[in-house]
Amino acid sequence: MQYLAGLQPEELKNLLKSINQPPYRAKQILDWIFKKGILSFEEMKNIPSELKIALKRNTLPISLKQKLKLTSTDKTVKYLFTTEDEKSIETVFIPTTKRATVCVSTQVGCSFGCVFCASGKDGLVRNLNSEEIVSQIVLLKHDNPQRPVTNIVFMGMGEPLANYENTLKAIRIINHPDYLGIAARKITISTCGLPDAILRLIKENIQFELSISLHAADNETRNRIMPVNRKFPLEILIKAAREYIKQTNRIITFEYVIMDGINDSKKAALDLAKLIARIRCKVNIIPFNPVGETGFKRVNKETLEEFIQVLEKNKANFTLRRSRGTDIQGACGQLRANKKNSTAKL
Repeated sequence: MQYLAGLQPEELKNLLKSINQPPYRAKQILDWIFKKGILSFEEMKNIPSELKIALKRNTLPISLKQKLKLTSTDKTVKYLFTTEDEKSIETVFIPTTKRATVCVSTQVGCSFGCVFCASGKDGLVRNLNSEEIVSQIVLLKHDNPQRPVTNIVFMGMGEPLANYENTLKAIRIINHPDYLGIAARKITISTCGLPDAILRLIKENIQFELSISLHAADNETRNRIMPVNRKFPLEILIKAAREYIKQTNRIITFEYVIMDGINDSKKAALDLAKLIARIRCKVNIIPFNPVGETGFKRVNKETLEEFIQVLEKNKANFTLRRSRGTDIQGACGQLRANKKNSTAKL
């Protein structure tokens, strides 16, 4: 079975050619799937019957199926989708007054084992293909027709740059005007810090946003909470980040999940301010979203305020992110890990 959401324009035109259909039908089909959120060939009104029959014989718009949906009191919606081979992945819809962001997954599980993250608890199962990545957004558009998707963040399950080819193909599909048409600058790739892949991104010539999960400004702490740092310590990571900024002339974001007693001290804040002092970047401070199986705790209000004061005193460029979806197992990997015990209804 072939799934249309993962095909680039020429691939779809070639498919149509193979069943003796004109290439202009490609845009009609794409409009139904991506612009109108129609996932049934029968509902595609300007598609001739013989084409519908041919498409149904060997293709489907998408492969994913919705298994679970949880809605937070803050309107964040978390979805659990199943793949064709019965694997579970998570996607989050985050609406605000001015935008609607979709947080997508790129892998089933994760191999990098950040100790505060539920995604890698059972290791990496497999990469998602480009269709499975794109279809998460298609399904959310279908389920939220009144809220146009404005932003995409590759911050769900898995490491996007460890699934490089599929991630970049998905981005090109997301960005293409005949598909989702989301501007490149509204698409963010988040990585735990793979220097070679970061340098490879320079040549892609796509103006997406790059976000690097930092979470500590010293190697000792980062080694403890992010095993990837043992292979790529801060010196190597920061060198790659600087080169990326130099070659692309773009600002990057460092993500810093702040956790009680781990990386929330005044010294940690000072180390962070010093690390980024001469880098064109901003830091996104994220209070830890509790994940029961990790044992880590959310930073208390007073400690967070002291941490912020140190950053302000040292003129660090930072923002403080408000946590979303804490009442619906909002952290990456929680819903998948707990799906067998969930009593939520579709």
